Amino acid sequence: MRAYAKANIFLKITGFDLRSYHLISSRFILLKHLYDELSFSDEKYKDGFEIIGNFNQDTIIHKAYQELENLGFKNELDEFFKHKSLKLIKNIPIGGGLGGSSTDAVTFLLMINEELNLKLSKQKLEQICHNLGSDLIFFLYGYESANVSGCGEIIKEFEDDLPLLNFAFPSFSCSSAEVYKSFDELKYNLDENLQLAKKFTHLKTTQLLEFDNTTLNDLFAPCVKIYPKMQEFLSQGYFLSGSGSSVFKVL
Repeated sequence: MRAYAKANIFLKITGFDLRSYHLISSRFILLKHLYDELSFSDEKYKDGFEIIGNFNQDTIIHKAYQELENLGFKNELDEFFKHKSLKLIKNIPIGGGLGGSSTDAVTFLLMINEELNLKLSKQKLEQICHNLGSDLIFFLYGYESANVSGCGEIIKEFEDDLPLLNFAFPSFSCSSAEVYKSFDELKYNLDENLQLAKKFTHLKTTQLLEFDNTTLNDLFAPCVKIYPKMQEFLSQGYFLSGSGSSVFKVL
């Protein structure tokens, strides 16, 4: 099953919630040309749940598995993975701001829900996704374009006008935690960000890409501050997806 990547057309930081987590306003689009591939395989190298393929490190998938165990499906999972493994072929760059780990976890949940007939409702899957991270719910709904807010859990489908985009993938990854920390240190005007965000949510992607790259994504300047190699892409007019490092232009 394909696990599609996403890109942020705009990303504004608008405040903080009661946990001091950053509140965002963003336009997410689904990238149908870029995806990881997940399947259940008969290849087996160790007991219990395992991920094989070209990437088998700890991912959000393992946390998703634990969530299912906590919901009472341990026996079903143990029995299934006695003879099966999860095969994961990574094509989405790691640490690229494209939601690779999140989309993999959501795709795994959808696959195992169907394979084992767990009968998890969309509402229950949404709760699991909310427990696991900020951008998983977008992938659960599978919209091609959506306005995303809160800490990533509020999703509103958007009728968009999507141009062809050309992506560049720097040879290094960016730490979201470090980029957000850098944002906090630069002391942006959050009220101004909120006003721009309200405007951006009504504009189509083709209109949004007429704005300056640092105006569209509040994390671009902070990203450049701690990853100086990103300055080249900033200067060339690329737009940043998420906290980086992936960038894009209109083709």
